[in-house]
Amino acid sequence: MAYKKRKRRPPTPWKVVRRCVVFFTTICIIPVILVLLVTTDQYLRPIRANRISVRPEMDQYSDPSPDAKTGLNSSIVETRLEERKKYLKQACKNFGLDIPGNDSLHKPNPWEFLVNKKYHLVWCNVFKAASTSWMYNFNLLAGYSPKFLKQTKLVPLSLARQKYPRPSLSALRQAFNNSVSFLIVRHPFERLLSAYRDKLQFSLPHTYHRKLGNEIIAKYRHNSNNKVRVAKQKWPTFPEFVRFLLDSVKHAQILDMHWTPITEFCTPCMFDFDIIAHTETLQEDQEYLIQKAKLQNIIKPEWKNPGRGTTSEQIKIYYSQLTRAQILQLYHIYRYDFELFNYSLRGYLELGKPDKDPSTLLEAINMKDVPRPPAHTFVDKPEENTSQKLTDS
Repeated sequence: MAYKKRKRRPPTPWKVVRRCVVFFTTICIIPVILVLLVTTDQYLRPIRANRISVRPEMDQYSDPSPDAKTGLNSSIVETRLEERKKYLKQACKNFGLDIPGNDSLHKPNPWEFLVNKKYHLVWCNVFKAASTSWMYNFNLLAGYSPKFLKQTKLVPLSLARQKYPRPSLSALRQAFNNSVSFLIVRHPFERLLSAYRDKLQFSLPHTYHRKLGNEIIAKYRHNSNNKVRVAKQKWPTFPEFVRFLLDSVKHAQILDMHWTPITEFCTPCMFDFDIIAHTETLQEDQEYLIQKAKLQNIIKPEWKNPGRGTTSEQIKIYYSQLTRAQILQLYHIYRYDFELFNYSLRGYLELGKPDKDPSTLLEAINMKDVPRPPAHTFVDKPEENTSQKLTDS
């Protein structure tokens, strides 16, 4: 007898509704559960500072009890800063920069230090690395009122030097023994771009840097590949500025203080800084510094003029105008800044245009350091008030 196949009865309306409810509940709840798991895991992990090119070992430290007022995880910041000091000392030793000598890398240079004896604070002023912010703080510590600093037309650096004369080397070394000393550093290529934009692209009329820009244009624009596009531009293009900088180094000329390498400017291998702050972690580093110096009731973390547009956007716009050989040549100029402060060239070389002549790139790869003038030959350039323009960034 043949088996008669039963016909499937169509699902009842109730079963259809129940299946729909189960289906939609599943696709809605599962993502929510996953999101909760991810976010919970994120909050349970140790807090990590947002930083660039810092060694992975430093992530293992955590502090479950941040400061109630500032939210600062002091032990994390302290550990990070201690690791930077160790890294700097080892790098100085590896490159022989901790051995006293007679050139700009080996001769202690006290020229740009500010020493506050009252509050026992020592700072080497690196231009284009939160310099405007900390010049303001040092002027507050010198006794200038916030109202006066806001209204005055005088240059902040000139005001500061009236209260903080340039120290002798012996006086500076003595100050290091009983003060909190600090240095703020920045990625060399970010700092260089900031200096170009502030001092040349946005220079004010009748200033030293406007005059310098005109000289750069007169010397390098006639060889420009984009004569028509830049003919009416009243400031040097970034490639023109870079060619000027490369030629200045090639002929061992003294560099402007706004783009002099930090390693030559502050000779960090010749001094034992308590704190090496980075602009990438500036907020936390500043809070820790102010607490360590016991200045919470006098000054606060500052970061004036953080920039025009995002850093990554500006980097792409300007460094894509250079060739890869030019980027490598710039790296050689700032090589010790890269090495001592643990910065990387990653992401920059890829932005450069391919060189038409491969030998140019090969020459840049094999480029050797050019001897620099002794550190004591740094001279002050006329400094205009740039309060209306980009400064710190």
